[in-house]
Amino acid sequence: MTGAAYHAGSMAESKRSRLKPPLAILGGSADVMNPDFAMTRDGYHVRLADSQVDGVRSRISQLVHRMYSWRGLASGQPTTYSEHPGQTTLVACKGDLLFGTLTVGVDSSRGLLADTLYREEIDDARRNGARVCEVTRLAMDPAHSSPEVLATIFNLAFMITRLVHDMTDLFVEVHPRHTAFYRRMMGYRVAGPERICPRVGAPAVLMRLSLAHAEQEIRRIGGNEDATDRSLYRLFFSAAEQERMLLSLRDNRLRA
Repeated sequence: MTGAAYHAGSMAESKRSRLKPPLAILGGSADVMNPDFAMTRDGYHVRLADSQVDGVRSRISQLVHRMYSWRGLASGQPTTYSEHPGQTTLVACKGDLLFGTLTVGVDSSRGLLADTLYREEIDDARRNGARVCEVTRLAMDPAHSSPEVLATIFNLAFMITRLVHDMTDLFVEVHPRHTAFYRRMMGYRVAGPERICPRVGAPAVLMRLSLAHAEQEIRRIGGNEDATDRSLYRLFFSAAEQERMLLSLRDNRLRA
């Protein structure tokens, strides 16, 4: 497995070791991350979305609209994409072709998008001390995607939520037919009942991932493509590679 570079930050948790402490959370702001961060693997690269680069926001919206429509989901007309505070969008590209995207959002005064349908369930997690975040707007063009690409973009989502923002629990709303994939491949569990999501006009189920579990799995099999365990974690970077990657994710202004 080849890597790039990142840096870390952490919350003390009893009865287990952690990666080296990551970046301090500057009010939960995404500006702790280097906007020029990018990593290259096997003919594609993944980077943070930048609204100043070749209309990338518009291309993200077009990809999401195209992939959701292809699956019979409503996504509205493709419009210029915008982020809320606490959100970070990743894009996967081959040259100038943007073929994958995923947005991670950490809890803020505006809450999470998933609060619209599952406020009671997510508030229950908050009351029990969870630092919550979410994955949204996942779209991958199957003509250019692969298990490795999917693992890479989810791995970077883990690093942003866990190692940069120090979150403990990651939520995602998925179509009911996809729950088995998330459970088997990453260890998510169902956290809320099936409801109709107004954003896509389709059934959704809330799923929850313990980021401590994800970190444990990365330590166990990250970077080991030959592992007998067929979960997506074997295609993640190893814990050591993540530590190196975190160095280049850190905002240059914080390096002095």
